Amino acid sequence: MAARALQSGEPDRAQVLCSLENEARAWATRLSLPLLAARVHLSWHARLRTTAGLAHSSTSSVLLNPRLLSFPEELTRTFLHELAHLVAHARHPRRRIRPHGSEWRQACRDLGLPDERRCHTLPLAAPRRVAKNHLYHCPRCLREVARARPFRRAEACLSCCRTHAGGRYDRLFRFVPGRAPARDNDSLQPELFRLWGS
Repeated sequence: MAARALQSGEPDRAQVLCSLENEARAWATRLSLPLLAARVHLSWHARLRTTAGLAHSSTSSVLLNPRLLSFPEELTRTFLHELAHLVAHARHPRRRIRPHGSEWRQACRDLGLPDERRCHTLPLAAPRRVAKNHLYHCPRCLREVARARPFRRAEACLSCCRTHAGGRYDRLFRFVPGRAPARDNDSLQPELFRLWGS
C-alpha cells in the first residue's frame, strides 16, 4: 500500500508513484478490467492547489497532489478514490455516468472504501478568491451579474428570456456593463403586477 511506501523516512516520489501504479494495475486485474490495467497511469501534479487528486477516464490517468506525501493514509485513500472513477468508467464505457454516482460508489466499495465521501478534508491551500470586477445588469429586471472575466459574446438574462421571449435569446435582455440604475419601489411595483398578469 502507499502508506507503507511512505513509512521509511523521506519518501522517494518516483518510487511511491511506481508503487501506486503497480497497485492500480493489480486492482484493475482483480476487477477483470484488463484494458484499464494496461493503460492506467499516475503522475504528480504540482499545480493542484486545493484538489487532492483528479482522474481522467479518457486517458486512464490519475493526477495526485504532491502535498499528499505528508499525509500517507490520505494518499492511499485519494489514490483509491480517483482509481474508483476510472473503474466506474471502465465498467460503463458507453454510458454517461455521474462523477460520484452509484457506479462510482460501487467501485469504491470494490476497492475497500465502503463509506467514501466525494470531498476531502485535508489542510491543503485555501481556494483562491477570484475578484469579480466585471459588473453587468439586465435592462429589464435590473438583475446584476458580477464576473471575473468580461463576457466574450452577447449574453442575455435567462430569466427575462424565459418570461418574455418563450425561452429564446432576445437582444432586448442583453446584459449591459455597469451597475443597474436605482429604481424606487413605486416604479417597480406596477412592473411586477404587469408581469404576473401576463
